[in-house]
Amino acid sequence: MRRRRFISGLLGAGAGVGLTSSSGGTAGAAPVRAAGGPHDWQTVPAPACATAAQLLAVAAAGPDLAWAVGEEGRNGSTRGKPLALVWDGSIWTRLDLTHLGFSGGHLRAVAGSYGAAWAVGVDSGGAARLLRWDGTTWQEAEFAGRSAYGTALTGVALDADDHVWLSGRNSDGCVLLHGDADGWLWLPPPPNGPPTAPAGLRVTRGGDVWVYDSALVARWDHEEWTGLPAPAGLRPYVTGLLPVADDDIWLTGYDYGVGGPPGKPPSAMLKHWDGGAWASVATPFTPGMLTAIVDDGLGGPDRIAGWDFWDQTRSHHLRWEAGAWVSERGPLSATPVLVNALATVPGAGGYWAVGTDSASPYPPAQVHIER
Repeated sequence: MRRRRFISGLLGAGAGVGLTSSSGGTAGAAPVRAAGGPHDWQTVPAPACATAAQLLAVAAAGPDLAWAVGEEGRNGSTRGKPLALVWDGSIWTRLDLTHLGFSGGHLRAVAGSYGAAWAVGVDSGGAARLLRWDGTTWQEAEFAGRSAYGTALTGVALDADDHVWLSGRNSDGCVLLHGDADGWLWLPPPPNGPPTAPAGLRVTRGGDVWVYDSALVARWDHEEWTGLPAPAGLRPYVTGLLPVADDDIWLTGYDYGVGGPPGKPPSAMLKHWDGGAWASVATPFTPGMLTAIVDDGLGGPDRIAGWDFWDQTRSHHLRWEAGAWVSERGPLSATPVLVNALATVPGAGGYWAVGTDSASPYPPAQVHIER
C-alpha cells in the first residue's frame, strides 16, 4: 500500500491537544522536536478546587500559556460544575466561570495556540457548550445548531490557520463541525456513521481531520470521507488516535470485557493499523487504561498516558523508543494518580499531563498535574 505520511512541513504556531477519552490534536504546532529519551516527570502544584475534582483535557500554546479543563464537585455519576485552569509560565490559576451561567456540567476538551483557544463541554441540562478564550478568561461562543435538539459537542482541535474543528453530532447525523472567518459548517455525515457522537478528533499536520470512537474511525480530507473498520473489542472505549501514515495509525483506549465482579478494572488497549487490519499491541501493563497519545513534533509516535491498576501511586506513561513502546513512570505520590489527558508544549518541548488524585470521582479527590 502506498505509504502516505501526514506531514506538510512548517505549519505555523499551535498546540498539541490531549483528549480523555475525548481529546484530539492539532496541525498547528511547528515540528520543533522529535521523540527523545526518558522524561523526568515532576508534580506541579495545582490550585485547590471543590472536592471530587478532575481535569479531563489540557492544551498548550507554548511554555508560558496552557489551559486545562474538567469538573469539580462531582458526586459519582452526578456531574458537578465546570472547572478551568490557566498556566502563565509560573503557576496554574483557577478561573472564575460564574459569568457563563454554566452552573452544572463539565468541560471535556480544549485546544489552543497563541492565536486562538476553544473548549467544549455540556451543561447539567445536556446542552452542548462552546467557549472561546478572550485572552483573560473563557466566554460563551455561538455555533451552528447550538439550540437545536440533538446537538452534541465532544472534541475540539485547531488547524494550521487556527480554524476550529469540532467533533459531535447534529440531528442530521453529521459528526464534524468546522468554523472559520466565514462562519460555521457541518460537514456531510460519514458513511455508516454511528448513532452517537464520536469520542473525539485529531487534525494531522497535513491538514486531514479524523474522528474516532469504538464504532467509527474516519478521515475527512476536505473532499470526502474515508473510513476504517471499527477496532475490535468486547466493550472498548477509544481515548486517542495518532495517524502517522496510511499504513501506520495508533489507537489508544481500554476495554472492560464482559461481566466480572463490581470494581473490575478495564484492560489497557493499544491497537495499530498497518493498512489492512487493526492488530493489538502488547503493553507493559494490562489492567488499567491508556488515556491519550501525542506525536513527536514531526507526526510520529512519542508518548502515551496511562493508568496502571496495580501501581496507582504514579502515572504509567509509555515512550516510543527504537520502534517499541516502553514504560516511563511519573513521580511517586502519596495518593492514587489517574492521568486523563496529555499534551506536548510547542517551542520548548516537554509535556503536560493532567487528571485527578483518585481512581474514582468522589470526595476528597483533587486535580493532579505533572510535567
